[in-house]
Amino acid sequence: MATPRASNASATDGLDLLAKEVPGSYGIPFISPIRDRLGFYYDGQDKFFQSRVDKYNSTVVRLNAPPGPFMASNPRVIALLDAKSFPVLFDVDKVAKRDLFTGTYMPSTALTGGFRVCAYLDPSEPKHALIKQLLLTLLATRKDAVLPAFRSEFGSLFDSIEEELDSGAGKSSDFNKLNDGTAFEFLGEAFFGVRPSATTLGSTGPSRSTRWLFLQLCPLMTLGLPKILEELLLHTFPLPPLIARWDYKALYKYINEAAASSGVLDTAEKLGISREEACHNLLFATVFNSYGGMKVLLPGIMGCLAKAGEDLHKRLAKEIRAEVAAAGGKVTVAAVERMELTRSVVYEALRLDPPVKYQYGHAKRDLIIESHDGAYQVRSGEMLFGYQPFATRDPKVFDQADQFVPDRFVGEEGQKLLEYVVWSNGPETVSPTVANKQCPAKDLVVLVGRLLVVDFFIRYDSFTAEVGTQLLGAQVNITSLAKASTGASSSNNN
Repeated sequence: MATPRASNASATDGLDLLAKEVPGSYGIPFISPIRDRLGFYYDGQDKFFQSRVDKYNSTVVRLNAPPGPFMASNPRVIALLDAKSFPVLFDVDKVAKRDLFTGTYMPSTALTGGFRVCAYLDPSEPKHALIKQLLLTLLATRKDAVLPAFRSEFGSLFDSIEEELDSGAGKSSDFNKLNDGTAFEFLGEAFFGVRPSATTLGSTGPSRSTRWLFLQLCPLMTLGLPKILEELLLHTFPLPPLIARWDYKALYKYINEAAASSGVLDTAEKLGISREEACHNLLFATVFNSYGGMKVLLPGIMGCLAKAGEDLHKRLAKEIRAEVAAAGGKVTVAAVERMELTRSVVYEALRLDPPVKYQYGHAKRDLIIESHDGAYQVRSGEMLFGYQPFATRDPKVFDQADQFVPDRFVGEEGQKLLEYVVWSNGPETVSPTVANKQCPAKDLVVLVGRLLVVDFFIRYDSFTAEVGTQLLGAQVNITSLAKASTGASSSNNN
């Protein structure tokens, strides 16, 4: 049960005498950041942060954040590791967000056409409002295209899973691999009305996107290579943008042509954004934010469902089919909105394993940061770092915090917990605006997650899968499908 949340951070004229210094240590320059980085990568992130909490008996601690030398000039952060302290990172009156999207390091702007795209802009910068307005306008304009595009593309994905399982070629179907191609097609069709595979980009979009994404995220990754190789190749010096130059050029060509034909670039010019800058921002929003997010979110949902088992599958199928039947046998957004358990399942997946795990901000002034157990002094200019899984799995807010509880957000009491679901760089109870840093596609992401569950349980009564881990999240291999009866799945094409 959620407890009432007090104000988590307050500005002070002089630091509150009752507030404590933040515990922890940055250690010996250069040596300690590398030591901490090795612990982060190779001991496991949860273990790394929990060891600091245990050592200092505090969920607000000083530590060195990866990647450290020489990738980041200053790895020193104050880590916020509970649900009460974490939300200060969303308050742009208290924290600055300039060039902090990826944390203590920033990838070269050569990877984004020489522009600092919207994700790296602080709301105080004039361009932020213009570009975010463009993205919000795009989403509003194309909202009616989302449902049919999703059902078309993911209907084909389900067909492919069935074919692979029926072929006898193997014992499972790789959901992640199929999702990569399907998600990329869906986003192109939903955002611009142009399927990437129907253009000169062909079927290369997912592989090109993955290489481009890797260059930006590899400082926070491990690949299973010998430590010395990973340290030298991934965590010490940035890889040259030239590696993805032709991939980015091909992606840019597709986005430029698709956005021009759909009128999005005309809208950008009316807002005062050049077509070139708009295109680079649209590419980043489509590929990094949206495609990168779907690569993590949808396998994560399927992994949770697979582990939950047949009883949950039956409950979901019953709810989904009843609401679709009440809507005349059609899947509509209104019908999906009435599916309370389905919505809760998606929120729970987002809570348990948020697609973006880290948040950062520089304190704009002296602050008092409050955790459940104390208040701490933070001085102007200090870097705040939040590890989101510790905030969204806070046992002082959520019962069975580390468990997947599918109906956690059902009912009035469940709805009250949504303020602690913060995967979108803000509470689920708040909406994105040009003045904040919340994901402009927040509502779209939740809808897409629900549509996956809806379409799946229209077609199938249950399924089994092998669930493991990979670079960015869950790896799901479907091993069996129990098809729904003809009557139950009659809305499949409606």
